[in-house]
Amino acid sequence: MVKLLLVGLIVACWLILGTQANEYLDFNVTEIDRIEELEFGFSKYSSNLNPLLVGLTLIRGADSGAVCLDGTLPGYHLHRGHGSGANSWLIQLEGGGWCNNVRTCVYRKKTRRGSSNYMEKELQFTGILSDKAQENPDFFNWNRVKLRYCDGASFSGDGQNEAAQLQFRGERIWRAAIDDLKANGMRYADQALLSGCSAGGLAAILRCDEFRDLFPGSTKVKCLSDAGLFLDTADVSGGRTIRNLYNGIVEFQSVKNNLPRLCTNHLDPTSCFFPENLISQMKTPLFIVNAAYDTWQIQSSIAPKSADPSGFWHDCRLNHEKCTSGQMRFLQSFRDQMLRVVKGFSMSRQNGLFINSCFAHCQTERQDTWFADDSPVISKKAVAIAVGDWYFDRAEVKLVDCPYPCDKSCHNMVFR
Repeated sequence: MVKLLLVGLIVACWLILGTQANEYLDFNVTEIDRIEELEFGFSKYSSNLNPLLVGLTLIRGADSGAVCLDGTLPGYHLHRGHGSGANSWLIQLEGGGWCNNVRTCVYRKKTRRGSSNYMEKELQFTGILSDKAQENPDFFNWNRVKLRYCDGASFSGDGQNEAAQLQFRGERIWRAAIDDLKANGMRYADQALLSGCSAGGLAAILRCDEFRDLFPGSTKVKCLSDAGLFLDTADVSGGRTIRNLYNGIVEFQSVKNNLPRLCTNHLDPTSCFFPENLISQMKTPLFIVNAAYDTWQIQSSIAPKSADPSGFWHDCRLNHEKCTSGQMRFLQSFRDQMLRVVKGFSMSRQNGLFINSCFAHCQTERQDTWFADDSPVISKKAVAIAVGDWYFDRAEVKLVDCPYPCDKSCHNMVFR
């Protein structure tokens, strides 16, 4: 009994210290639910009463070392296309933060973000994954895939930590999934779109040109990054919270060798994990969907608790309507930085943009923000229409919203 109590005390202290040392990464149950709300649509706006449920397929490629953090098999959800979309493929890379040290990765491997043992056996396909034309007008009948995220480094690591029994095999998961999907018909694709949300949106940028090279030149291939434009910016204390986080990921998970060489030839590996140093060098057409006031970046990069020990930003971090005028000026400067980052990228005719002035994060997989009667719009275009017009070359799409609070169509997120 005494031994059990001592073990319990040690574990409790470990968790408390871990939370204090790295609050933006140590996700408790409430924060995991918040990530789900940010990325996958559990909000007051969601109204899909009859969602499509798609089963989990495990990738039997463990012999290649393609495994989750805990060594379990990775997986994906596939809903087959039909009709005119039978040979068209949409690959959606799941998001869900990162882990950058033993503590955070050990915690993560006991969740669906690090082990297929904890993954849902069925997932709802909504938004860009929906099978209904009235919800997803351009991609509803494509082969639609959601690749689960269980490595913690945006499908880019390749290493291990034997002492902590951690496998960092994101890059191998990516390759094993692609091989499996090609064997299941993707090699015959005449159209393909690689997309992703949040950490998956970053992965879509990192893997975009590689994805293009999987197909013959006759195949139409483009990429979409939703809420993946993570900026290398200072936090409210003047510190570099997100750069420190990314440096930890790149070093701890051995990401360096899997980053685009066009970037690492002249910049350090951590800089090459930031999209702003990648997007203008990409050969493949890319569409960026991002909220100018990205709620994840506000909460975890700009004003994390670790950079705000006095709690001055607490209310603003959770509800933009409670921000002071000074705090709003700080957030407007973040928007300005985002627009500077995409300026050169947007000059290429092949690329597309949808930067709305909303407090949101991930808008393509949520039905209410992708395509619904009251979806967010810029120049009367919803995200789904903007992406479709760009993908099918119906129009050049470079949509940038006016600054907050001019856009009344936003589905702004508020947290308790």
